[in-house]
Amino acid sequence: MKLRIVPIVVSVAVSALLLFGGLYAYRQWAVESPFEKMVESYNGVHQVQLDINQTQVIAKLELTTGSNLGELVRQMEKDGKQWIGDRELKVEVKDNAPETLNDLWEEALFPVAQAMENKQYTEITTTLDKLQTKNNSVTASADMDENNVYVTLTDAQGSKYIILPRAPQKMGVL
Repeated sequence: MKLRIVPIVVSVAVSALLLFGGLYAYRQWAVESPFEKMVESYNGVHQVQLDINQTQVIAKLELTTGSNLGELVRQMEKDGKQWIGDRELKVEVKDNAPETLNDLWEEALFPVAQAMENKQYTEITTTLDKLQTKNNSVTASADMDENNVYVTLTDAQGSKYIILPRAPQKMGVL
């Protein structure tokens, strides 16, 4: 029996194309597109870009001024459970903050980092209250869930959103 190479190669190529094309189409139309439309419909979301793989869903968000980031993340986890499944949801927020808010965050960064390191999360709100007292035009808030602390600084020109992981990051060679 003589095997013909051309029909074998063609059938393998067509099978691979159908398999991977079907996987891409499923991921795009059955998972990514509905989840993206749901997140875009949330109050405060200006734009969303998703990156979905086997272990995690990365949502890159552009938010409007004054959005409640902590509530938004909880809503995404709850409403998007059917699309997320067992994957980890990671949220990244595009930083369009004005320079004044960046300067204020740099001022509050050390006390907040110290509170995070010592797991004294109430010190974060104390630091943010001091920041608000010092600058009347700024509103600062913190929200927390089991994974992250969400800090929002807002003034007349815009908002700065910070996501601080509650689990300390490992440094050095692993």
